Amino acid sequence: MLRRFLAFALVALVVPAAALAQSRVGNAIGPRVGLSSDPDQLVLGGQLDLGELAPDITFTPNLEFGFGDDFLVVAVNGDLHYHFLIQGSQWRPYVGGGLGINFIDWDAPAWYRGDTSETEVGANLILGAIVPTRTGSRFFTEMKFGIGDIPEFKWLVGWNFGM
Repeated sequence: MLRRFLAFALVALVVPAAALAQSRVGNAIGPRVGLSSDPDQLVLGGQLDLGELAPDITFTPNLEFGFGDDFLVVAVNGDLHYHFLIQGSQWRPYVGGGLGINFIDWDAPAWYRGDTSETEVGANLILGAIVPTRTGSRFFTEMKFGIGDIPEFKWLVGWNFGM
């Protein structure tokens, strides 16, 4: 039984690694900046584009820090994007989704004695587009719609640089 489990675990680790190695998009890393609603915040962060898991599907984990509206929100997201190919255009629009874990710290007034931090899990629905730049990096813009006790809306822009 243990041998079967170990064999399965080995296959589960090797298959995604092989898919990443055959990626046509290539790995990239870069910053992101934007705004969120509920809470109203400035969002700063970064992402790691791990390339294609399957044709036109990429895995892009990211880390975002939200500042403002008496909250600090740290979001760890695991996003999948499906990219559309538009003939005659370098733009690559995408739709996607993912899970997000949000660590929320409330800047409570001095008189407040309750818990001022919490951890929330939610889902993100994503609409975005990528366009290559002349230098080979990629500019992107995206909108995230939060489902659950996470920020309801984020509008972000960013850059991806090859690794």
